[in-house]
Amino acid sequence: MDDFPIIDPHHHLWDLDKHYYPWLTDGPKPIVFGDYSPIIKNYRIEDFLKDARNQNVVKSVHLDVGFDPRDPVGETRWLQGVADAHGFPHGIVGYADLASPGVRDVLEGHRAFPNFRGIRQSLNYHPDPVKTYLERPGLSREPDWRRGFGLLRDLDMSFDLQLYYPQMEEAYDLARAFPDTQIILNHTGMQVDGMDHFDAWKAGMHRLAAAPNVACKISGLGMGDWTWTTDSIRPYVLEAIAAFGVDRCMFASNFPVDKLFSSYDRIFDAFKAITASFPTQDRRKLFHDNAERFYRL
Repeated sequence: MDDFPIIDPHHHLWDLDKHYYPWLTDGPKPIVFGDYSPIIKNYRIEDFLKDARNQNVVKSVHLDVGFDPRDPVGETRWLQGVADAHGFPHGIVGYADLASPGVRDVLEGHRAFPNFRGIRQSLNYHPDPVKTYLERPGLSREPDWRRGFGLLRDLDMSFDLQLYYPQMEEAYDLARAFPDTQIILNHTGMQVDGMDHFDAWKAGMHRLAAAPNVACKISGLGMGDWTWTTDSIRPYVLEAIAAFGVDRCMFASNFPVDKLFSSYDRIFDAFKAITASFPTQDRRKLFHDNAERFYRL
């Protein structure tokens, strides 16, 4: 009954022999998900397909992964070649600095490749320097950044939104200001501050879900709970679905980052166990149909 087709809408690949990824190539640094030295090695499409072999993964979406910032389109160019040769990934979400004066040229460069779908520029700001991705909060409210964001609708691109729950009010404002741009929240809102912050995260998720153009990827839960179990992540999975509904959620692996905390099978088997009582059509939406729709696969 659980062998239905799966689309994994959030994974990464890297080839350290061919490309420069500062966070990987230059060695491990303090980061929100701890010591990542075990994954500082090539992770190519063959590795991903091997990890996913026991699940019925029929399509996937690759998310930007800190590729050489001097050539963000280079990642999409490489991934399109991988897709042409292997069939995976079916969708590509790349990087662009939306505040850059030359951002249109970067977006047009990405758009030249048929599997390209959208942009992710991580917006995580946190007072803890180990957890922050930005030098200052409020980037999505700045005029130059919003000018770049406004190009996404004209170029038929979605935006993958990565931030922390205290920023969700800001993200709600962004979504309401650009109602025709599809926004896809990453990693279940990336709650990395412990279970005592659950209620605040929950409130933020419901606020963000009030914007109809925001969808949610349920993934990356290991980054906030390094020793997670099915029971420990269950409240997050069910509350995300309660906030966004089964029509706006999708399950994803975040591999190989979440390989630091579990196997690929353990992630998807947990999602299957948590949703075991759901109607079959709702499970198909969560595991396959919604990702296909939101990423136009």
